[in-house]
Amino acid sequence: MLAVAAAAVVLPATAGASWYEPAAPAASGEVDRATTESFGRLADAVLTERTAALLDSRQTRRSAPPAERKAHLSSGLFRSEGGAWSSLRDRKKRLRDLGEAYTAADTDVTVNSTKVRDGKAAVRVTETTTLTYKKIRGNEPRTTGFQAHHELTFAQAADGKWALTGIRSTDTGLGAVNAPLKTPMVRTTADEGLPVATTASTKRPWRQPAAKPTTNANGYDYAAMAAYTEKHWSRYNTAYPSFDGAGAGGDCTNFVSQALKAGGWKHAPGSWDDYRKWWSDPKLGNTLSWVGVNEWSWFSLSNRRTTNLSNVWEMGVGDVLQVDFNRDGSKDHTMMVSYRDRWGTPYLTYHSNNTYRKSVASIVASYPNANYYAYRT
Repeated sequence: MLAVAAAAVVLPATAGASWYEPAAPAASGEVDRATTESFGRLADAVLTERTAALLDSRQTRRSAPPAERKAHLSSGLFRSEGGAWSSLRDRKKRLRDLGEAYTAADTDVTVNSTKVRDGKAAVRVTETTTLTYKKIRGNEPRTTGFQAHHELTFAQAADGKWALTGIRSTDTGLGAVNAPLKTPMVRTTADEGLPVATTASTKRPWRQPAAKPTTNANGYDYAAMAAYTEKHWSRYNTAYPSFDGAGAGGDCTNFVSQALKAGGWKHAPGSWDDYRKWWSDPKLGNTLSWVGVNEWSWFSLSNRRTTNLSNVWEMGVGDVLQVDFNRDGSKDHTMMVSYRDRWGTPYLTYHSNNTYRKSVASIVASYPNANYYAYRT
């Protein structure tokens, strides 16, 4: 059966004009409502096609480039997206080899802002996508979901029509499963006398790793950690500050620290810039180890809060995964396992960008050249 990626566009409250309403000339700083609708539908079409490339269907050819009354996809970007589509089809094969597939997807696109200047428009959108897992082993979660943020660039022709010429992610964390892979950078640095985490293998073992206990000798409650992540993955806990949009790294480690605290980790008082200390306070702020990817690793290992696992497939609920995308020795992203199926597949929930139950298989398939660090908490 052919699976179809459904789609919808959500516009600001001011963008409710009819398709047949005459368009006002675009001025510096604004466009009319019909044009905003066209921008949103083009964003939706591009992002939906990326996701459709991952679905378990027999589709072997791309759809024709979408055309709108006010805007269209430029020929250059259509060719570029062809390369992205091919790379995502390869990712689909890697996912299949790791025992994962998707049968359907639903994408919603919200137009957040539109800025026009000198015949160019910069359009910020939020993508919310849900993928349905194919029942290969039989006990996969029903769905996985994520939110991603993009900026689209449009250029206006002499006839007033707009061409979509570029699309880029504005997120700083782990890319969505439908995000085209960027070329890895060459390793340039190494650890300098700080606690060193051991890289984990990503090869799926023939035998399922032993299940992780639900608690440990320190009384940590791993189910509480997982429940916290799944409650607040898209609805942030306002008792803590959010670091989304605050630069490299975003909110990922801050979120994992909150979940660890919810599961029983105790504060380690001391100077905010000492990686051996770990705390967050609504008045005083937080330590670097609470929010920093590398600093958290140094803290957790030096204080024996964690030990490294030899394989990412050994992770259980409440364990932590970090990724060094460009293999330069500096870790880039932190996530927590919130679910593990009976066949041993860990599923991660995290911030930056907000994602629910993403399998380790899809992460490894998306970033096959990255270094991975798995922590038993």
